[in-house]
Amino acid sequence: MALNEYHLITRWRLRASLDELEQLFHDVEALAQWRPAAFLQVQTVTPGSQGERGKVVRLQIKGWLPYTLRFHFRVTELDVRRRFVVVVWGDFEGRCIGTVQDQGSHLLVVFDWKVQVQKPLVRRLSWILKPVFITNHLWVMARGRESIALELARRRAARHERCRELPSPPGPTFPYDRYCRRLVRVFVPEVMS
Repeated sequence: MALNEYHLITRWRLRASLDELEQLFHDVEALAQWRPAAFLQVQTVTPGSQGERGKVVRLQIKGWLPYTLRFHFRVTELDVRRRFVVVVWGDFEGRCIGTVQDQGSHLLVVFDWKVQVQKPLVRRLSWILKPVFITNHLWVMARGRESIALELARRRAARHERCRELPSPPGPTFPYDRYCRRLVRVFVPEVMS
């Protein structure tokens, strides 16, 4: 495995129905609203055909580290009730295969990411900081699990008009602003992109 190659598997156990999960997955652009800790921008570039195959989405995301990743994904397979596959390119390239198992009152959702990081900062520092970058990914996925649980609860509560009692989803650790960009340019100018 190359130093800039990552194979990461995350498991979410959700108290949700297949219908609820399907509604969330089909509303991709709402990610930035209910998962603001990681998703800064989400924009559909190309709508998909029947079943959303071929849909292309542009994203900007961040974790707890002071950099963002910009990438696109294309839905190549989508059966939200069993399996979904997206191909990604941009600051990282590869694929994510997701599987969904109905376990009665819960769903088990498994994300299997296999990517090569292309963002110069991360690619060049992976040889020494790979564990830190993996921790950043795990933080993003943990906030995602927390956010999806809150969003499901919010949607259920909206039916009972108790939505205001729920906390907001976790936000970003800090905004990625011009100050962070300046620091990176000063200390690592050749990897800034």
